[in-house]
Amino acid sequence: MKVVVTGAAGMIGSNLVHGLNAIGIDDVIAVDDLSDGPKYRNLLGAQLSDYFDRSEFYARFAKGEFGHVDAVLHEGACSDTMEHNGRYMLDTNYRCSKDLLDAAQAQGTRLLYASSAATYGGSASFREDPAFERPLNVYGYSKLLFDNVVRRMLPAATTQVAGFRYFNVYGPREQHKGRMASVAFHHFNQFRDSGKVKLFGEYGGYAAGEQSRDFVFVDDVVAVNLWFLQNPQASGIFNLGSGRAQPFNDVALATVNASRALTGEPPLALAELVRQGLIEYVDFPAALVGKYQSFTQADLARLRTVGCQHAFADVASGVERYVAWMARQA
Repeated sequence: MKVVVTGAAGMIGSNLVHGLNAIGIDDVIAVDDLSDGPKYRNLLGAQLSDYFDRSEFYARFAKGEFGHVDAVLHEGACSDTMEHNGRYMLDTNYRCSKDLLDAAQAQGTRLLYASSAATYGGSASFREDPAFERPLNVYGYSKLLFDNVVRRMLPAATTQVAGFRYFNVYGPREQHKGRMASVAFHHFNQFRDSGKVKLFGEYGGYAAGEQSRDFVFVDDVVAVNLWFLQNPQASGIFNLGSGRAQPFNDVALATVNASRALTGEPPLALAELVRQGLIEYVDFPAALVGKYQSFTQADLARLRTVGCQHAFADVASGVERYVAWMARQA
């Protein structure tokens, strides 16, 4: 099987490449922009058949220069939710994806692509339905625009097209993402560097640290993508989260206790961590007021309906594994 992974040096893309290798697929064409050179480390140890810069791949793929490609796992995008340049965002996330979809359909290539839970924005429900799609930023809108194109073309699609609305993904190989890296990543580094973790205080009717998100471990994201790759009959737009909302306090608790365990220290309850100053609450930033999702939780009914029964890790087990991985890198 010949597979293309765009955004291959990014967090999800690189984990997908390693996941493909793990199931015996090594005819993998990686596509990315390595202007940020150190991202190459995410692909160390991976088996690739070729690599192309994103600036040349899409036009060459549309011309059929790579022969028959079985599937494209399209993770390449601008994922910075604070990026306000709408022209850039739509060109990168929408137009590039639309052209890739057209070329894939013309060549009989399956397309599995990254959408985002940002399409729901300020909604209180997270079901794959237009009634609940209210993006709060141009990033979310760029993803929704492409999802809507997919919805219109699916009845006439000649090969599998599946989009995944990723919720809050965390896990290995995200160190290059800077401020957009996961909460677990930042918590680990805060605790290592200062001996404490900082969380937002009260906001949106939620007590300090109790704003809740659907946190999904990247290994679970890979497992679901690979399930769809092995089940070409399944098409559509699907939530990809754990199906459970957990407060940021849970992430901080798991990170601190997993970090303490590395040095032989016993776990502590949340209240004791706060009392000892190991978890600290800070004022909610004014820049995020009105642009922040205080609660997300993936509705997995559609994913289950097509037959994907993958069991997702909770925060405690996923963060423990992630902390151990980060400690090994250090």
